[in-house]
Amino acid sequence: MSLPKPYLVRTGLDEILDGLREGDPFPPERELAARFQVARETVRQAVHELLVEGRIERRGRGTVVSRPKLVQPLSLQSYTEGAQRMGRSPGRLLVTWEDVTVDAETAAALDVSPRDRVMHLERVLLADGVRIGLESTYLPRHRFADLADDFDPTTSLYAALRARGVVFGQATERIETVLPSPREAALLESTTAMPMLLLNRRSVDTAGAPIEVVRALYRGDRVAFEATLTDR
Repeated sequence: MSLPKPYLVRTGLDEILDGLREGDPFPPERELAARFQVARETVRQAVHELLVEGRIERRGRGTVVSRPKLVQPLSLQSYTEGAQRMGRSPGRLLVTWEDVTVDAETAAALDVSPRDRVMHLERVLLADGVRIGLESTYLPRHRFADLADDFDPTTSLYAALRARGVVFGQATERIETVLPSPREAALLESTTAMPMLLLNRRSVDTAGAPIEVVRALYRGDRVAFEATLTDR
């Protein structure tokens, strides 16, 4: 039984990638269609899959082999620590920092009244200058109002909180796949068709008092997550 052409093309592209290094040019669709003797649409679909997986990327008018994905640990570490562990240079761009009212679910998670205003910090996360994530953090204002006095939003929030004596106790996280809104896609210099990883997290201190509620959106072609599991 003959194998489907899309499968043959995809496995052929994987073999090509195995012989290339980061930054090497990837063959154009026209050349690949002639090489595999298939329609360009068949090649285009396979190339799109590689783009979504983050194995190749558009650069200028061509396509090149991507850097490996940034692997973030599922732990009570900051984004900074995870990026630096992989030899990447972390950075952040401030989108907004304001006091807002939130929905009843977020208010309950922060143990505040829905009428109370909370601190909202929204930042674009960078790795070596490339936009990889969009993070929205909500903090109880009555607890962290002094952050506005000296916190630099381009630096690690967790480091600033720990410097104030905050000790993280535990966090609950949920990860799912979503498509970004037009605004989110624009901030991440992506498209609304690019799958994203959505991380929702609630952190508390060792006494169980809420520290933060976070909604973080990561480009699926740039970031992966890992966890260390133990049997106890």
